[in-house]
Amino acid sequence: MLADTLAALKPADRTLATTVTSHLNNLTKPPGSLGQLESLAVALAVQTGEAFPCVSPPGVLVFVADHGVAAEGVSAFPQDVTMQMVGNFVAGGAAINVLARQIGARLEVIDVGVAADLAWEGVIDNKVRHGTANMVETDAMSHDEAVAAIEAGIRAAERAIDAGCRCLIVGEMGIANTTASSALLAVFTGAPVASLVGRGTGIAESRLAHKCSVIERALVARAPNRNAPLKMLAKLGGLEIAAMAGAYLGGAAHRVPLLVDGFIATVAALVACRLAPAARDYLIFGHRSCEPGHAQALAALEAKPLLDLGLRLGEGTGAALAFPLLESATRILREMATFESAGITDDSAG
Repeated sequence: MLADTLAALKPADRTLATTVTSHLNNLTKPPGSLGQLESLAVALAVQTGEAFPCVSPPGVLVFVADHGVAAEGVSAFPQDVTMQMVGNFVAGGAAINVLARQIGARLEVIDVGVAADLAWEGVIDNKVRHGTANMVETDAMSHDEAVAAIEAGIRAAERAIDAGCRCLIVGEMGIANTTASSALLAVFTGAPVASLVGRGTGIAESRLAHKCSVIERALVARAPNRNAPLKMLAKLGGLEIAAMAGAYLGGAAHRVPLLVDGFIATVAALVACRLAPAARDYLIFGHRSCEPGHAQALAALEAKPLLDLGLRLGEGTGAALAFPLLESATRILREMATFESAGITDDSAG
């Protein structure tokens, strides 16, 4: 499945960009006066291959998994919180549930690696293993497990698209996943670990040095190669990070706009783009997290996020908050009058 998806994923065709830009310039407004909203409309048209794209309904995919590195004390919360949050997602009480309802999104919760056995209605069971291993001591997962998690993400994207979703928001939950994300980003960018690591779930400033030390020990022990992204993912990554990368690949292969969330989601997007550079054409970045590493992950993808609200929750919340901007951009294209249809001459517009 992964090989087929990579083969099907093609760069976006920019042929429509000129046509859509011309249409925007003929709407009843000064050219370019809607700023980034106009750029967003062009991007959505190019991604979908439709001059008048539609992004509703959106689909939210929340992948959940545990991390063996949590045993090193890198999180403010115990590992059990991952399972407890799955229960909150199913009950509809998490922030992403609230925001998904607000934007009319289809929401799916996918277990790709929670350490506990879950048999709950409302959770898709795609468990690859019961959490990753501690990356300080051994590879987080095997090559085959990393592929299986990616393919779980591809299948989730395809389910959402088959259900009629026209835009995908990919979120996550997993205690210690900022540690795994920081480790991956350090290898991808070559940046010092200390410049990437943040408080994650809210650890005290005094524990940041310990978190950095854990990541640095893992990097020495695993000796990852940035030019072998799949092997690197297996050595340092998380099952939900792999699944998120798969969802991006699956969505991109179907030319569906992908609205990227915060730090962990952006690192997963970086993994996807290292596996298939053309995937970058289908990514729109929802917001800038206050996690220190997020700015560097965005820079690595040459990305400019739509919002900057100081968020650091994950789950897909920042992307869900940005979604109405995509809806606005497409409505401007479809519903706003042209000078001709409104009977207004160009030189009378302010």
